[in-house]
Amino acid sequence: MDFSWTAEQEALRSEAKQVALDAVARFGRSNDSWINGFSKEFAKELGERGWIGLTWPVEFGGGGRPAIDRLIIGEELIAAGAPIAAMWFADRQMGPTLMTYGRPDQQAEFLPDMLRGESTWCIGMSEPNAGSDLASLSTTARREGDDFIINGQKIWTSFGAIADYCYLICRTSNDGPPHTGISEIIVPMSTPGIEVRTIKDMTTNRHFAEVFYTDVRVPAENLVGVEGNAFKQTMRQLEHERGGVDRLVSNQALYHLALAQADLSDPIVRQRVARIETGYRIGRILVTREVLHQAPSGFSAATKCFCTEHEVEVADFVSHVLGADAMLWDDVTKGLAYAPGYTIMGGTSNVMRNILGERVLGLPREPR
Repeated sequence: MDFSWTAEQEALRSEAKQVALDAVARFGRSNDSWINGFSKEFAKELGERGWIGLTWPVEFGGGGRPAIDRLIIGEELIAAGAPIAAMWFADRQMGPTLMTYGRPDQQAEFLPDMLRGESTWCIGMSEPNAGSDLASLSTTARREGDDFIINGQKIWTSFGAIADYCYLICRTSNDGPPHTGISEIIVPMSTPGIEVRTIKDMTTNRHFAEVFYTDVRVPAENLVGVEGNAFKQTMRQLEHERGGVDRLVSNQALYHLALAQADLSDPIVRQRVARIETGYRIGRILVTREVLHQAPSGFSAATKCFCTEHEVEVADFVSHVLGADAMLWDDVTKGLAYAPGYTIMGGTSNVMRNILGERVLGLPREPR
């Protein structure tokens, strides 16, 4: 296989790098910028460039470009720390989900604003007692005439306080096995009955939130896909979330900062650098396989597990190189403090290994 880039791809990477550096100069650098770097202005600029929905089919308003182009652009934007969070969920997950499962009227209503970078989305998935086990969620949507009445609580909802819409995973029926009766509903965050409480993490970020739903009335036409049969839709959505380049290069800017200060005459340091450089290349191959749909179904769990554990290793290297300076409270320290989250967000490494073993390798479950 030829892993070299074409001249056009090299030019695109160069352009993306320059756009990223310009954004960092204007808006500041963010660690894990696809979730911590929020700028509506920059999102609209990306929309004007056609870099949102770059690979979406032309009939949906997208660019119809090869998937590898989005990987190149995304890698440069995130590696530099450019603030792309305002559009990332819509581009990565919500748009593709609506194109696959949404009705034509839903696509016509929601996709154009996504493409312009004018709408921000959050995902109502995790609950206090239903984090990794999504099938045990308890937030309900009860049908009442032409509406759903929603009650329940979500947690770890990124951008819950500033999103325009929540893509809510909820229970519309308690009949049958736990995986049945689950539905996906688009909920405008301005709807009465929604209370949002932000959660400050140890880096002082506040993108996480608890969201409480009390008799929230949403039109039944906001249901996406088949009522009570959305578990497979959600699993497909997570495939978009887990196998992307955002899980590999979120703290690469910190790595380059440390590399410039590292004592490369030390053989142990050189060995660690070699291991990290190798990890980036392996991770990019895994992500590329996901992007080109060459990986087995469910393999994004392995990609996510490898890439995020690599990011933790990068953070450890940065801490080692900077020494006592790593304890100074600045954006570098914030990035290092954020590192444990890499292997938790989107599914913990233990859960990813279970998915890989059971769904990809077909290994038997250990008897209880």
